Amino acid sequence: MSAEAVFQAAIIGALGTAPGPQLNGIYEGPAVKATAPYAEIGELASIDWSTKDTEGRELRSMVQLRDQGESPARLQTLAREADTAIRAIGPALAGWRIVSLVLVRNRIVRSGVGQWSALIEHRARLFAE
Repeated sequence: MSAEAVFQAAIIGALGTAPGPQLNGIYEGPAVKATAPYAEIGELASIDWSTKDTEGRELRSMVQLRDQGESPARLQTLAREADTAIRAIGPALAGWRIVSLVLVRNRIVRSGVGQWSALIEHRARLFAE
């Protein structure tokens, strides 16, 4: 299985544990009909990160959390929990090993009256096993 598919599945699994119970859904791509709060798994960029004798990938993931409310307080908590869950993904994945996994950006923006979005980006570097 490709590094991209394995890592994306791991992200979905991580979000399902925390903040999963507080979300009304986790969607691969833009949600057509969803009730806030929910998560959208965004694009996954993949760059070759191989060495002379080991296949490797650098992956950039994006998760977008969407919520409604007077303030972004609940969304801030959900974003913090999502980041913690993603960074806790274990090093051993099916056929791949995570060498490093770091938060690149966590940004909360107002996307309309009472509409909030959190953009959470991570960089993962993986080697094939």
